[in-house]
Amino acid sequence: MKILLYILFTIGLIIIIGGIVLAVQSHHTPVLGLVKGQLRPCPNSPNCVSSETPIGDAEHSIAPFPIRTNQPLQHLAAAINQLGGTVIINDGHYLRATFTSRLFRYVDDVEAQVDAAHKQINWRSASRVGRSDLGVNRKRIEALRQRMQRQSN
Repeated sequence: MKILLYILFTIGLIIIIGGIVLAVQSHHTPVLGLVKGQLRPCPNSPNCVSSETPIGDAEHSIAPFPIRTNQPLQHLAAAINQLGGTVIINDGHYLRATFTSRLFRYVDDVEAQVDAAHKQINWRSASRVGRSDLGVNRKRIEALRQRMQRQSN
Protein backbone atom coordinates (compact mmCIF):
# COMPACT_ATOMS: atom_id res chain seq x y z
CA MET A 1 0.00 0.00 0.00
CA LYS A 2 2.84 2.38 0.88
CA ILE A 3 4.51 1.70 -2.46
CA LEU A 4 1.31 2.61 -4.30
CA LEU A 5 1.05 5.87 -2.34
CA TYR A 6 4.69 6.72 -3.15
CA ILE A 7 4.09 6.01 -6.83
CA LEU A 8 0.93 8.18 -6.90
CA PHE A 9 2.72 10.96 -5.00
CA THR A 10 5.65 10.84 -7.43
CA ILE A 11 3.36 10.94 -10.48
CA GLY A 12 1.43 13.88 -9.00
CA LEU A 13 4.67 15.71 -8.22
CA ILE A 14 5.95 15.18 -11.77
CA ILE A 15 2.70 16.53 -13.23
CA ILE A 16 2.80 19.61 -11.01
CA ILE A 17 6.47 20.32 -11.75
CA GLY A 18 5.86 19.84 -15.49
CA GLY A 19 2.94 22.26 -15.36
CA ILE A 20 5.02 24.85 -13.53
CA VAL A 21 7.87 24.54 -16.03
CA LEU A 22 5.46 25.03 -18.96
CA ALA A 23 3.85 27.99 -17.19
CA VAL A 24 7.23 29.68 -16.77
CA GLN A 25 8.06 29.02 -20.43
CA SER A 26 4.72 30.48 -21.53
CA HIS A 27 5.66 33.88 -20.08
CA HIS A 28 8.40 34.34 -22.68
CA THR A 29 6.85 36.38 -25.49
CA PRO A 30 7.35 34.72 -28.87
CA VAL A 31 8.17 36.63 -32.05
CA LEU A 32 4.84 38.04 -33.19
CA GLY A 33 3.63 40.65 -35.62
CA LEU A 34 3.18 40.92 -39.35
CA VAL A 35 5.46 39.40 -41.97
CA LYS A 36 5.08 40.94 -45.42
CA GLY A 37 1.70 42.32 -44.39
CA GLN A 38 0.32 39.04 -43.03
CA LEU A 39 0.05 37.36 -39.65
CA ARG A 40 2.67 34.71 -38.97
CA PRO A 41 1.66 31.20 -40.01
CA CYS A 42 0.60 28.64 -37.43
CA PRO A 43 3.16 26.03 -36.40
CA ASN A 44 2.49 22.36 -37.16
CA SER A 45 1.03 21.79 -33.69
CA PRO A 46 -2.78 21.86 -33.33
CA ASN A 47 -2.75 24.68 -30.72
CA CYS A 48 -3.16 27.55 -33.21
CA VAL A 49 -5.86 28.89 -35.55
CA SER A 50 -5.55 31.61 -38.17
CA SER A 51 -7.79 33.12 -40.82
CA GLU A 52 -4.74 33.39 -43.09
CA THR A 53 -4.08 29.65 -43.06
CA PRO A 54 -3.78 28.15 -46.56
CA ILE A 55 -6.87 26.44 -47.97
CA GLY A 56 -6.98 22.77 -47.10
CA ASP A 57 -5.54 23.11 -43.59
CA ALA A 58 -8.78 22.62 -41.65
CA GLU A 59 -6.95 22.05 -38.37
CA HIS A 60 -5.62 25.62 -38.32
CA SER A 61 -8.10 27.47 -40.54
CA ILE A 62 -10.76 29.78 -39.15
CA ALA A 63 -12.91 32.33 -40.97
CA PRO A 64 -12.00 36.04 -40.91
CA PHE A 65 -14.47 38.58 -39.52
CA PRO A 66 -16.23 40.96 -41.92
CA ILE A 67 -15.71 44.64 -41.08
CA ARG A 68 -18.98 46.43 -40.32
CA THR A 69 -17.75 49.52 -38.46
CA ASN A 70 -15.24 52.33 -38.89
CA GLN A 71 -13.10 51.21 -35.95
CA PRO A 72 -13.25 47.41 -35.96
CA LEU A 73 -10.22 46.87 -33.74
CA GLN A 74 -11.76 49.09 -31.04
CA HIS A 75 -14.74 46.71 -31.01
CA LEU A 76 -12.40 43.72 -30.96
CA ALA A 77 -10.42 45.23 -28.07
CA ALA A 78 -13.67 45.66 -26.11
CA ALA A 79 -14.62 42.03 -26.81
CA ILE A 80 -11.17 40.85 -25.71
CA ASN A 81 -11.46 42.80 -22.45
CA GLN A 82 -14.93 41.32 -21.84
CA LEU A 83 -13.51 37.80 -22.23
CA GLY A 84 -10.71 38.51 -19.75
CA GLY A 85 -7.88 39.20 -22.19
CA THR A 86 -5.37 42.02 -22.09
CA VAL A 87 -4.75 44.18 -25.14
CA ILE A 88 -1.02 44.85 -25.54
CA ILE A 89 -0.96 46.73 -28.87
CA ASN A 90 -3.77 48.36 -30.84
CA ASP A 91 -2.67 50.82 -33.50
CA GLY A 92 -5.97 50.70 -35.41
CA HIS A 93 -4.51 48.38 -38.04
CA TYR A 94 -2.87 45.65 -35.92
CA LEU A 95 -3.88 44.35 -32.49
CA ARG A 96 -2.08 41.98 -30.14
CA ALA A 97 -3.55 40.63 -26.91
CA THR A 98 -2.89 37.91 -24.37
CA PHE A 99 -5.11 35.53 -22.44
CA THR A 100 -3.86 33.77 -19.30
CA SER A 101 -5.35 30.48 -18.11
CA ARG A 102 -6.49 30.18 -14.53
CA LEU A 103 -4.71 26.90 -13.86
CA PHE A 104 -0.90 27.14 -14.22
CA ARG A 105 -1.20 30.68 -15.74
CA TYR A 106 -0.41 29.61 -19.36
CA VAL A 107 -0.35 32.52 -21.80
CA ASP A 108 -1.95 32.47 -25.27
CA ASP A 109 -1.52 35.19 -27.89
CA VAL A 110 -4.26 36.70 -30.07
CA GLU A 111 -3.38 38.86 -33.05
CA ALA A 112 -5.65 40.67 -35.48
CA GLN A 113 -5.06 42.73 -38.58
CA VAL A 114 -7.43 44.90 -40.59
CA ASP A 115 -7.53 43.85 -44.24
CA ALA A 116 -9.18 46.94 -45.73
CA ALA A 117 -8.99 45.61 -49.30
CA HIS A 118 -11.18 42.63 -48.39
CA LYS A 119 -13.13 44.49 -45.67
CA GLN A 120 -12.31 41.93 -43.00
CA ILE A 121 -10.30 41.32 -39.86
CA ASN A 122 -7.79 38.50 -40.09
CA TRP A 123 -6.93 36.93 -36.79
CA ARG A 124 -4.67 34.37 -35.19
CA SER A 125 -4.82 32.74 -31.76
CA ALA A 126 -2.04 30.47 -30.52
CA SER A 127 -0.78 28.84 -27.35
CA ARG A 128 2.79 29.64 -26.41
CA VAL A 129 3.57 26.19 -25.03
CA GLY A 130 2.39 22.63 -25.35
CA ARG A 131 1.09 20.75 -28.35
CA SER A 132 -2.65 20.53 -27.89
CA ASP A 133 -4.92 23.24 -26.55
CA LEU A 134 -8.10 21.11 -26.51
CA GLY A 135 -9.68 23.58 -28.95
CA VAL A 136 -9.31 26.60 -26.65
CA ASN A 137 -7.92 28.94 -29.33
CA ARG A 138 -10.68 28.10 -31.83
CA LYS A 139 -13.35 28.55 -29.13
CA ARG A 140 -11.80 31.89 -28.14
CA ILE A 141 -11.93 33.26 -31.70
CA GLU A 142 -15.53 32.04 -32.09
CA ALA A 143 -16.45 33.73 -28.79
CA LEU A 144 -14.83 36.96 -30.01
CA ARG A 145 -16.71 36.61 -33.31
CA GLN A 146 -20.04 36.30 -31.45
CA ARG A 147 -19.33 39.35 -29.29
CA MET A 148 -18.27 41.40 -32.31
CA GLN A 149 -21.43 40.40 -34.19
CA ARG A 150 -23.57 41.52 -31.23
CA GLN A 151 -21.71 44.84 -31.04
CA SER A 152 -22.15 45.57 -34.75
CA ASN A 153 -25.92 44.89 -34.75
